[in-house]
Amino acid sequence: MAPEHGDRRVRGARGASAELLRALHRGMLRIRLFEERVAELLEAGEIRCPTHLCIGQEATVTGACAALRPDDYITCTYRGHGAALAKGSPVRGLMAELLGREAGLCRGRGGSMLLTDLSVGNLGASGIVGGAIPIAVGAAFGAKISGSDQVALTFFGDGATNQGTFHESLNLAALWKLPVIFFCENNQYAEMTPVWKGTSIARLADRGCAYGIPGVVVDGNDVEAVYRVTAEAAARAGQGPTLIEAVTYRLCGHMFGDPETYRPKAEVERWRARDPLLIGRQRLQERGVAEAEIRRLEAEVEAEVEEAVEFARKSPEPDPAEATRYVYVE
Repeated sequence: MAPEHGDRRVRGARGASAELLRALHRGMLRIRLFEERVAELLEAGEIRCPTHLCIGQEATVTGACAALRPDDYITCTYRGHGAALAKGSPVRGLMAELLGREAGLCRGRGGSMLLTDLSVGNLGASGIVGGAIPIAVGAAFGAKISGSDQVALTFFGDGATNQGTFHESLNLAALWKLPVIFFCENNQYAEMTPVWKGTSIARLADRGCAYGIPGVVVDGNDVEAVYRVTAEAAARAGQGPTLIEAVTYRLCGHMFGDPETYRPKAEVERWRARDPLLIGRQRLQERGVAEAEIRRLEAEVEAEVEEAVEFARKSPEPDPAEATRYVYVE
């Protein structure tokens, strides 16, 4: 979350305060440790729903959501654990959801791919590539006609930029000047297909010019840079949408069980050297944050995630008699 809620003024990213850096690093660390713990639970068979981890992409969602207000909206992809945590969903509730417990964000009925938490403005993930993009456009339209200054941000992958929903959404949002931020997490692969094999342009953000809207490319592993460009997009949202391409990399497979034979080892190692957690840690040290304080922060987040696991394990499973409840609005 951004330190100053309700304030859309843009603050310098490279000159971010140690306080903001700590908050951003804590957010990234929470996602990383959560995802690593989820991987262990998947391996042990405690989590049994289809799961897509976002290890390596922590800076994109953390920086973007930090630039939003609590009442702003997001939608996200099926790789949405990080986005949910970054927007403010409780670690306990998210872990309980993945373990299929009644205490989960969706009462154990959504699982990993359909996460929703209206209490923090997360209108939902979608298992359909590009499926959540039009929902954000609808939320932005609602904000505009109601006279609020809320913003809607939609996360999607590079593969979604080839979908009709992406182009239809950009066209309508540009035409109506809707306050929506189209945020592409370009992690270099659409499932197992390299982005260059499915797209003829080098910069996906250039697709914004076809609709007369700004297209911005940012280092998606630099949480400060992501924070800044998203804050700038939110500040101008009253004038219309922005397309942001955050260039990043997933350091795990497309989904749990992915053999990852399609990625060159040298490529993976090159990106590991630019791990957003390593970059964030270095920035903290450069701004004078002591090593002992960083270690203390890491220990606190690790304890938070482990407590969420125990909470989820102890939470009751949904009652089979209520299997059809919540399917329709009552």
